[in-house]
Amino acid sequence: MLVLASASPRRQELLRNAGIAFEVQPAHIAEDPLPGESAKNCAERLARDKALAVARQRPHHAVLGADTVVVVDGTLLGKPSDAADAARMLRLLSGREHQVITGVCLVVSGQWSVASQTVASQTTSVTMTEITGKEIADYVASGEPMDKAGAYAIQGIASRWIPRIEGDYSNVVGLPVALVWRMLRDAGVV
Repeated sequence: MLVLASASPRRQELLRNAGIAFEVQPAHIAEDPLPGESAKNCAERLARDKALAVARQRPHHAVLGADTVVVVDGTLLGKPSDAADAARMLRLLSGREHQVITGVCLVVSGQWSVASQTVASQTTSVTMTEITGKEIADYVASGEPMDKAGAYAIQGIASRWIPRIEGDYSNVVGLPVALVWRMLRDAGVV
């Protein structure tokens, strides 16, 4: 059985839509970047930490951890801490291209050694149009940005400001499904 170490409803929906059976057991870990850590390393480390935290409790299952970050001009954006932080992030992204990086880690049946972990990440470039101050205020007031890296949901209201992506759409939603499928297949989980 595959266990998803995430409470994200978006990740759950992506796995369900791909026909991948799973159970949910969120990992409760701090999601802060380390000083000087690159966005890619941060996403992969947090995905690994989540997978290992749950794998220790579910030693006879395959566990999938994931973490998504947004980076613009070297500035790493996680989930906003409050409405003001969400507005700040949206102002940073307005009228610019940025990258969405999702790290994923698969730990198979209690094999916690580094050799038995599969860690990877996917990067997608996203172009966002200019967003007015009123649009930002209204969007933040909707509540949609509050639990999302970079303070937006490409599959929601924010889709109106995203004319172009280069790469995997599901990665921007929160889970690179094709990458995860290959990892699961290669590990013999599916």
